Amino acid sequence: MSKFLFDTYAIIETLNGNEDYSKYLDSEIVINNFIFAELCYNLLKNKEKETEKHLDHYSKQIISVKPEWIKGAMRFRIEWKDRNVSITDCIGYIMAKELNIKFLTGDKEFKGLDNVEFVK
Repeated sequence: MSKFLFDTYAIIETLNGNEDYSKYLDSEIVINNFIFAELCYNLLKNKEKETEKHLDHYSKQIISVKPEWIKGAMRFRIEWKDRNVSITDCIGYIMAKELNIKFLTGDKEFKGLDNVEFVK
């Protein structure tokens, strides 16, 4: 079974039934608290059906972020200051690299980067 760190975009696209994400449905999913916070906000704001069911499911996929990963992510964000990359995405990207798994995203800023599975 493949393992990916899903960013919020990837989770939302999966929940919305985007066919391009269907091949990742059987993957082992990893997220962090920052991604979970974004997911909560998006689902609650949009009053999505089955919000509580989805939040319960994804809450079980959370791995805590190590302080050194956050430092590395902020260094990465500073290097990319000319791009509009969120703190959450930077942390997710660095965390995926540290865990030796791919960062699954559809955010154009990450297209072509190593260790990224880019799906739009």
